[in-house]
Amino acid sequence: MQIPKRIGIVIPSSNVVIEPLVAQRFRHSNNSVHFSRLGVSEINLDSMSLEQFEMQKQLVAAKQLCDARVDAIVWGGTSASWLGFERDEAYCQLIEQETAIPTTTCMLEINQQATDLGAQKLAIVTPYTDDVHNRILDNYEHLGFPRPTGINLGKTISNDFASIAVDKIEQAVSNLAKNSPDVIVIMCTNLKGACVADNLSKSLHIPVIDSAVATLQAGLRIVSDNG
Repeated sequence: MQIPKRIGIVIPSSNVVIEPLVAQRFRHSNNSVHFSRLGVSEINLDSMSLEQFEMQKQLVAAKQLCDARVDAIVWGGTSASWLGFERDEAYCQLIEQETAIPTTTCMLEINQQATDLGAQKLAIVTPYTDDVHNRILDNYEHLGFPRPTGINLGKTISNDFASIAVDKIEQAVSNLAKNSPDVIVIMCTNLKGACVADNLSKSLHIPVIDSAVATLQAGLRIVSDNG
């Protein structure tokens, strides 16, 4: 019999999507998911917004999960998509060094899935304003992808992302599919993309990666890899 594992997830404090998704998808699982929160209220490129993701604050939030004796830690935010993917690599190194707990992130999982799918052309839906959205596209170019196509929904208040209608997300994904990308990413763990991603993948014949789902998959991947 497989020993139950505890997956620890650090989520933005304004996130209201991941916990209900866990309740839905882990209700028949022997594994359990436990949360810590990092204070995040607004997403833009000014100094106050960027300070929300300062590494010491990230460490404090992650260390709270040590009290629950979790078997893995996952950063369940997509901040590295605009801050730079090297931030999540540094995050994992720091958290593992300070806690001795295997650590990964939502963004590292998304990029791994895209690699595993052999994706060359990406398309990305985000809830963000033009500057944040374009920084994400820049970072994927720097990672070696042709500049992705994208649709952004122009919001800055993090809690508002969860209020974006599912049909609006679905329409954005469908519009991006017209460009025949290899993969479409719903980029934000506070977007309610999980309920449409699987059906869209089937109907469009294009893999659709939802960030909130990828966060859970990241945790499952790491506890599986570590027995």
